[in-house]
Amino acid sequence: MHHRRIRADQCDALVEEGLVDIQPHTRTHPWLPQVSRENVAQLDDLPVAYAKDGTPISLSRIADVVPVVNPVVIKRQDLQRRQAVYASTEGRPSGDVGADVKKIVTETQLPPGYRFDMGGQTRDQQEAFTGVLYALAAAVIFIYIVLASQFASFLQPLAIMASLPLALIGVMLALLVTGSTLNLFSMIGLVMLMGLVTKNAILLVDFANHGRKAGLSVPEALLQAGLVRMRPIIMTTAAMIFGMLPLALALDEGGEIQAPMGRAIIGGVITSTLLTLVVVPVLYSYLARARRPAKAGEPDSPRASGGAMPAHMPASKD
Repeated sequence: MHHRRIRADQCDALVEEGLVDIQPHTRTHPWLPQVSRENVAQLDDLPVAYAKDGTPISLSRIADVVPVVNPVVIKRQDLQRRQAVYASTEGRPSGDVGADVKKIVTETQLPPGYRFDMGGQTRDQQEAFTGVLYALAAAVIFIYIVLASQFASFLQPLAIMASLPLALIGVMLALLVTGSTLNLFSMIGLVMLMGLVTKNAILLVDFANHGRKAGLSVPEALLQAGLVRMRPIIMTTAAMIFGMLPLALALDEGGEIQAPMGRAIIGGVITSTLLTLVVVPVLYSYLARARRPAKAGEPDSPRASGGAMPAHMPASKD
């Protein structure tokens, strides 16, 4: 307080009590002696004003001193005050712990004006899984568009894409056997499988189309396709499995994080290869009945890969 704002009688009282040390033309601040500020109860006797006769007015006459607890740091989110609770997981997958926490949050009733907002790794995983699911759906759509344009048919791509859910069976079995979890890396491996597993079905369907144009019936064309394309299918599948084996074994430091991706790819490739040789020919035989058989003079469908034609099938003039 400025010394000009204090009356003379008040200044004398403050100086006598040792509360103020006044210097000319300076801003002064009242202070209490050490013995007068050793505990909170002494605040009741703190003089905050003076009567006209100079009698001090204590704080207890105009206010009540009540102890309160305030946060050391006030955090805000979206212009609202929040209180964060942090925790980490040990011995359990974070997804399982997040599901338990979400259940507790759902069952807990908060007072009006309060709400829960789960964040951290749980929210990051949910956002990542949502993005991967969108990518998976986009991959399936683009695969169908490309196959329909290349084979000039809306039905044959359905037989080829039947190998996609077959890969999902292998992914789940591989993760179950190895004790891995369905995390972001295993989901990335699943997206990669969408383009890998269709390769075997493309080989079979394309070769069967060539056989039908050469005059073979649907069963004969499928039989020849399975016999001739078996070797390249096994070779490419084995190459993919051995290529992903180091990643699945997690040999290097920190490789256990990315190991589910390799394990998912290996499991999906194995099951899709085995089941594609059975499921795709069956679906192709049913879909071929709904389509007019191609004639020998019609343009050839694009070939998925090279390979020798059967001995009794005439080679293409191309």
